[in-house]
Amino acid sequence: MRVFNGADELKAAVGEQLGASDWVTVDQKQIDTFAEATGDHQWIHVDTEKAKSGPFGTTIAHGYLTLSLLPVFSAQIYKIENVKMGINYGLNKVRFTSPVPVNSRLRGSFELLEVSEVQGGVQVVNKVTVEIDGNERPACVAEWVTRAYL
Repeated sequence: MRVFNGADELKAAVGEQLGASDWVTVDQKQIDTFAEATGDHQWIHVDTEKAKSGPFGTTIAHGYLTLSLLPVFSAQIYKIENVKMGINYGLNKVRFTSPVPVNSRLRGSFELLEVSEVQGGVQVVNKVTVEIDGNERPACVAEWVTRAYL
């Protein structure tokens, strides 16, 4: 894990690859729980029998489930010391470039794109590439915007 001691150290790292997280397995229980939470019960996600004859041969994770793993990945990649509060500020760009079949292993790779000062802290933009173990194409590529209040 990379630890930054304040805004100046973080700014100095702009343009750097910060690393990749551990692999996380997305299983059917997690997909079903996400479907319950969001109301998205499309058969490609939750109907294991129908999905066998569907376009992917099995169920796939929701794109937004994949996206929701960014905080899990980020917690393993970097930390800013003395943060009073961190918030998810949004996304600049998101693309779901490959389906995530059930039981796939995913990890997030982070590139620090931008750090700018905001009142009381910094705004951080990371390019996050969510990789699928054994797949050449990533599941998701996103520019994730967070704020850290110092």
